[in-house]
Amino acid sequence: MGELVQRASQQLTELVRGELRLAQAEMKEKGRRYGKSGGLFGGAGVVGFLTLQALVATAIAALAVPLPVWAAALIVTVVLGLVAAAMALTGKKQADRAAPPKPEQAIENVKADVAEIKRSAHR
Repeated sequence: MGELVQRASQQLTELVRGELRLAQAEMKEKGRRYGKSGGLFGGAGVVGFLTLQALVATAIAALAVPLPVWAAALIVTVVLGLVAAAMALTGKKQADRAAPPKPEQAIENVKADVAEIKRSAHR
C-alpha cells in the first residue's frame, strides 16, 4: 500500500512538472508571436506616418499649381495646425470628463451596500 501511494505521488509530481514544462514552452511561443506582432504594428505605424507625410507633400504640390509653393505650404500647414488644435481640445475635454481617475459609481454602490447592511443589522 505504501509503495502504491509513493508511486502515485511520484507520478503526480512528474505529471505536474510535465504540465509546467508544456505551459512554459507554450508561453515562450506566445511571447515570440506577440513580439513579432508588436514589431509589425510598429512598422505599420512608421509606414502609415510616412504615408501621411507623402499625402501632405502631394497636397502642397497640388496647391502649388495655381499658387506659389510657399503659399501652398502655408495653407496646408495652417489646415494641419487647425486639425491638431481641434484634436487636442477634444482630447482635453475627454480627459476632463474622465477625471478623477477612480471608480466613483462603484464606490457609491459599495457605500450604499454598506449602509443597507448596517440598517439591516440594527433591525
